[in-house]
Amino acid sequence: MGKKELVANRQYTAEFKVEAVRLAESTGGNQAAKRLGIPESSLWNWIRLSRAGKLKAADGAAVPVKRSVTELEAENARLRRELTSTKLDLEIVKKAAAYFAKESR
Repeated sequence: MGKKELVANRQYTAEFKVEAVRLAESTGGNQAAKRLGIPESSLWNWIRLSRAGKLKAADGAAVPVKRSVTELEAENARLRRELTSTKLDLEIVKKAAAYFAKESR
């Protein structure tokens, strides 16, 4: 049997806990704990506190902002344009890499 690595009592910020719970809800608790490198028991305690409404982000934490549908549509359109441009850039780089790979033979 392998030794478990003992970690000194680490303290986590409220923001970290909230984000860890959010990650656990999307990927699963055990997977999130492994990904973040934290004890599973700590994460499960935070999930329990969150469900009880006792886990709150600190005062300066980011809070979801309600935005209008038109703002969201405008952002979505901007992101689609940016994605298209990035895909084009990637295609150009791939073609250039293939060209230079042929030339170096």
